[in-house]
Amino acid sequence: MVIPTKYITYINITIVCALMIILGKFAVALPPIADTPEEILRTEIITSARSPVDGELLTPAEYAELQSTLQIAPTPKLDTKVRETIFYCACGNY
Repeated sequence: MVIPTKYITYINITIVCALMIILGKFAVALPPIADTPEEILRTEIITSARSPVDGELLTPAEYAELQSTLQIAPTPKLDTKVRETIFYCACGNY
């Protein structure tokens, strides 16, 4: 049995359409055009920072000053019993 040429063309068109539908789902997974690539974000200079103490916005000079202050006088440690109590409560070991 020989398949006529016009049917082969229809079969090819059907296969191409099916592939476009299947592969079209993957195209949706691409990032939006307005999204900045990670390579560019890595080269940006950060001009503001957040305080590790309270999350307040700081200028670079304030951030450097705070970092030097924290290295000289680090934040006080909690009592061992208090830390253990918090750890056990967080783990569910009441």
